[in-house]
Amino acid sequence: MHSDPSLNQLIRSNDTAWQLLDEPGVSGVWVKVLRFDQTTMRAPTILLKFDPGATYPVHSHPGGEEIYVIDGDIQLGKDHLRAGDYLYTAPHNIHAVKSTGGCVVLVNVPQAVEILRNSSSNTSLPNPNA
Repeated sequence: MHSDPSLNQLIRSNDTAWQLLDEPGVSGVWVKVLRFDQTTMRAPTILLKFDPGATYPVHSHPGGEEIYVIDGDIQLGKDHLRAGDYLYTAPHNIHAVKSTGGCVVLVNVPQAVEILRNSSSNTSLPNPNA
């Protein structure tokens, strides 16, 4: 197998500004893109910061989702996670998200989520290379 170091991506997240996640039904959620996939033109690996009381609407994960809580607390459906907790959401599972006290989470989402409230459109994350 041929390796290609030019495909590696180093992001210094402390030097990257939080961007407001501007999507319908989303309030008080911020994003830092950690990995952007040029092939799919989306960011599968991100940091999310939820302000206290922030929410994300009911959605499905066609490709599943991995979440690790770095700080604070977050509720994904029936699961309440705190700092140090990890949750794998299997493909096609559905949940809404809220954070009572605020949080920072590492998220890996291999495929775009599908918002289920009001529409079935795919969400997108900012392209840091744009």
